[in-house]
Amino acid sequence: MTVKPEWLRVKAPQWERVGGVKSILRDLGLNTVCEEASCPNIGECFNAGTATFLIMGPACTRACPYCDIDFEKKPKALDPTEPDRLAEAVRRMKLNHVVITSVNRDDLPDGGASQFVQCITATRALSPDTTIEVLIPDLCGNWEALATILQANPEVMNHNTETIPRLYRRVRPQGNYDRTLELLNRSRQLAPHVYTKSGMMVGLGETDAEVRQVMQDLRSVDCDILTIGQYLQPSQKHLGVQDFVTPEQFDAWRKFGESIGFLQVVSSPLTRSSYHAEQVRELMAQHPRSKQFSDG
Repeated sequence: MTVKPEWLRVKAPQWERVGGVKSILRDLGLNTVCEEASCPNIGECFNAGTATFLIMGPACTRACPYCDIDFEKKPKALDPTEPDRLAEAVRRMKLNHVVITSVNRDDLPDGGASQFVQCITATRALSPDTTIEVLIPDLCGNWEALATILQANPEVMNHNTETIPRLYRRVRPQGNYDRTLELLNRSRQLAPHVYTKSGMMVGLGETDAEVRQVMQDLRSVDCDILTIGQYLQPSQKHLGVQDFVTPEQFDAWRKFGESIGFLQVVSSPLTRSSYHAEQVRELMAQHPRSKQFSDG
């Protein structure tokens, strides 16, 4: 199945605005997941003056067959200037909300947790009113590293489920479904004030019942926010699309998610992990939480 349906067509961006964002990124030598992962919403997001920053990259230590991020190059040593450059980009772009994600860095003892902390700290210093969302890898189950990131007080801790358990071996061979749930659960227990978030892609052969089970599993660890979007094949060497899910089905999942207690469900064909992520500011205003940490 190669022909994309009408609902997956995106509007052409206004390149003058897009060029302004690209100019800032190039000037500061920063990577974005928008570019590295071939996101279909890059035009819309850059046109809106926002981007999802990709730190410690662009080379990844894992080779997930759905992802367009490069895994063939050897990861470089961490750049100590990256946090300050990222913070300057946030300031120049005047972002109200920023999403900071990374490649997997399984070569590092803490999975890159210290770099996340430095990026959060530098951003807070220059843009104290900007809310911060981190979209982190699983850190190979290093829960001390997770606690280190949470101590830096991001407003949102995001870690993607990606797919249903049955497809993990094929779609996310170096990942672990139970470890993903444990990361989200530990985040909730360690820092109850931090909003937790996860995302998954569909169109890889999952059933409606399996998607709903993942949603229930996420709610069992008190996950607050969920994104669901259509998987699109980046190239012929990546996993193929099994089916294009209709907008009506996405809407049905949104309604189901809201019915079982998610504070927010963003579910549509073009939804990605950080798509319209700034909407979390409204959610935080409606569901405020006092800042506290667990002793556990």
